[in-house]
Amino acid sequence: MKGIVKNLALYAILFLGGIFMILPFYWMLATSLKSSGEAIMIPPTWLPQNWLFSNYEKALEVAPFARYFLNSVFVTLATTSGELVTSILAAFAFAKLKFWGKDILFIILLGTMMVPGELMTIPNFVTLSGWGMINTYWALIIPWLASVFSVFTLKQSFQSVPDQLYYAAKTDGASDWRFLWEMLVPLSRSSIIAVMILKVIGSWNSFMWPLIVTNDKALRTLPVGLQAFTTEAGTQFELLMAASTLVVVPMVVIYLLLQKYIMQGIASSGLKG
Repeated sequence: MKGIVKNLALYAILFLGGIFMILPFYWMLATSLKSSGEAIMIPPTWLPQNWLFSNYEKALEVAPFARYFLNSVFVTLATTSGELVTSILAAFAFAKLKFWGKDILFIILLGTMMVPGELMTIPNFVTLSGWGMINTYWALIIPWLASVFSVFTLKQSFQSVPDQLYYAAKTDGASDWRFLWEMLVPLSRSSIIAVMILKVIGSWNSFMWPLIVTNDKALRTLPVGLQAFTTEAGTQFELLMAASTLVVVPMVVIYLLLQKYIMQGIASSGLKG
């Protein structure tokens, strides 16, 4: 009896937690189908009085979202592929290779995770400005080609592969490069996919950095493009929510399709605690 009560309490907490997690997404979806007056009505309505699917068509006419979409796809693909390559190479070096000062260097690398990302905004901006890259695609991509968290996650995963396999491959004449891409990477597929998914979501939703380094509308990404619905006359909440839904849906679909790899990757990297 005590176990049943405990399980019921646990399920009740999980159910409430799930409701709180999904509530913002539901509110965004419901508001995207309301009229402008109903969107700001107090008290608010939980269901639209009139289901205005035309809001999505109007939202796409306010700004060049097709261009913003292509920019987001390009920047996301570039930063994700770049970060994966640099993280895999660095993680392999720290996990399998032997060189002087490896442990100290890795500790210093981990220490940089304690520096708030906001503190790096000005140095990165000044550096890219000196290189003449502000308001270019390079400014959107270069600062995000490396991640200490990804290096740490992949290092933990690579270390779970027995060293005997590495030494056996070396004995058979395989180079480090061949062992990495033909054996270690396939064996660590779950962790690599998990890192990739987290990077894709982070890059797709990035707002502040693209806003700072671009002032040309042709370079804007989708999250920055949402500003088009905020003017001096006020905010068009129903259109803003419609556009936000279109921005969020691709990431929700990717997450639902590949979420098992995130769980497997976290478990295999040892981050489960």
